[in-house]
Amino acid sequence: MSYKTEQEEFWSSDFGNDYINRNNSDTLRQSYRHQFQEILQHIAPPDSITEFGPNVGNNLDALHQLLPECQLTGIEINPNAANVLKEKGICRVINESVLDYQPDHTADLVFTSGVLIHINPDHLTDFYQKLYDTSRQYILLIEYYNPTPVSIDYRGHTGKLFKRDFAGEMLDQFSQLQLIHYGFFYDRDSRYPTGANTNWFLLKKQ
Repeated sequence: MSYKTEQEEFWSSDFGNDYINRNNSDTLRQSYRHQFQEILQHIAPPDSITEFGPNVGNNLDALHQLLPECQLTGIEINPNAANVLKEKGICRVINESVLDYQPDHTADLVFTSGVLIHINPDHLTDFYQKLYDTSRQYILLIEYYNPTPVSIDYRGHTGKLFKRDFAGEMLDQFSQLQLIHYGFFYDRDSRYPTGANTNWFLLKKQ
């Protein structure tokens, strides 16, 4: 399969496979469940949720536990991760790059978690459009934040991790979006460690 960017190639191959093993743990799943309990209290329970870049589905596992009747979809570039997610039987799985994906459905809530930070910045505007088009009402971004764009080394690799104000850029791009809540997850939380310090932003289509 050919890809538009080096970042897609990176995540679809060996490094993406290694990520599966590093992040497949019960501790992380418990932390993600706690995160979504905090976030979902700000909206009515959605009937459908789509995650862009779920890997093996730790977030979708948590959401399935919290909202067992909710229709879940995951769009995942790495074929091995997509197969693991399919075997769980908790959601529809689309094994495709989010940059190639053409929205074929809508969901009450669409979200990314640690995905926008790995997208080639030249393609962010198009990706934001896919998130917007797929969402019927809410968009959730759980990502690293920086007020200005910056690229940092990621496990010895350059050009693979970018911090910026993703939510602010979406608010600027789409006048019908409104910020309704935001927060922070701290890695040194002794009860719910996540391996990262991330901000979350909950946006609503007007």
